[in-house]
Amino acid sequence: MSKPNQNQQQEYRRVRTPKKGEIPGVVEQIMGHGKLKVRCADGNMRMTRIPGKMKKRIWIREGDVILVKPWDFQSDEKADVIWRYTKTESNWLERKGYLKM
Repeated sequence: MSKPNQNQQQEYRRVRTPKKGEIPGVVEQIMGHGKLKVRCADGNMRMTRIPGKMKKRIWIREGDVILVKPWDFQSDEKADVIWRYTKTESNWLERKGYLKM
């Protein structure tokens, strides 16, 4: 019999980095009805909404690091949530300099 640790392999996941037009941010307050107040890395406080395809699949709490895409109009005030990072992914983003808070 072999030990269970010998057969297990470590799973590596690629961290989604912000692309052009996307800004990482930290959730400050949950407003209800799929809306959040987020402090973005560019210094703005934005009202964001969770799209319907993410609403029931991904649960977002205060303090979570998320990726937002500002709207074409009112870009300093409103945005859409496109990704939620795990704790280890957000630590990696901070170490690599993507998340400057």
